[in-house]
Amino acid sequence: MCSLVKNLRLRNFWLLLFSIIFYAWGEVFFVFLMLGSTIINYYLGRWVDRETEPFRRRKAVAIAIALNVGTLACFKYANFAADNLNAILRGIGFAPVHVRVRLPIGISFFTFHALSYVIDIYRRKWPSAKNPGDVALYIFFFPQLIAGPILRWSAIAPQIARRVVTKAGFVEGIRRFTGGLAKKMLIANAVAQPADQIFGFIRAREQLAAPVVWVGAICYTLQIYFDFSGYSDMAIGLGKMFGFEFMENFNYPYVSKSVREFWWRWHISLSI
Repeated sequence: MCSLVKNLRLRNFWLLLFSIIFYAWGEVFFVFLMLGSTIINYYLGRWVDRETEPFRRRKAVAIAIALNVGTLACFKYANFAADNLNAILRGIGFAPVHVRVRLPIGISFFTFHALSYVIDIYRRKWPSAKNPGDVALYIFFFPQLIAGPILRWSAIAPQIARRVVTKAGFVEGIRRFTGGLAKKMLIANAVAQPADQIFGFIRAREQLAAPVVWVGAICYTLQIYFDFSGYSDMAIGLGKMFGFEFMENFNYPYVSKSVREFWWRWHISLSI
């Protein structure tokens, strides 16, 4: 689609439209949550950008953090809080509260994207968007919406405004996407089966030999790496197909010689 449509603004419109459709395919109701988040963070970004007084700028960022993290916490921990409240209510003879909150797909990632938008503006790394559609594309862009990597406004804003789709980039994107898909389907899914079975025995308090437990631990270690890095590779590959360059998210973390080095090699987009 992007190679057929020459006008960049029109290309961005189509990418945003299909990104919204992509998310709505599984979470129609929560599209409105994301649209609300986009609008709020767009205006917060404009507020931070035009302020020159340090206290007011910090105040705007604090509001952005409170709203975004507060929304994430509400969805993440609402059921946990309700379960604990019901335990107390049952203990004192009251009827439990029947509350069940469904967790939106990818809420952690689009929350961190919204936050990074405001924080990059606060740090003067890049100006706020004049067009709310650019913020929406930054947050909704489907390759990284569900599993990352976490993008930075200062890195993506110039690419939203100007980028080129080349045959070489498109081919490299296909290669990267295929490699990520292979990581997920051929390795992560394969080692997930023995890991699940062994940990299932452990949860059932079955007596297992030490080598079997080690096999389970190793399989789980491989599963989480190839699963997560596979999704990141697929996102980076899809981004290349549309002319975007995403940052790398993993750099051989299991060769790290310290916890600190591991932190800098694992989920790099979160720590930078």
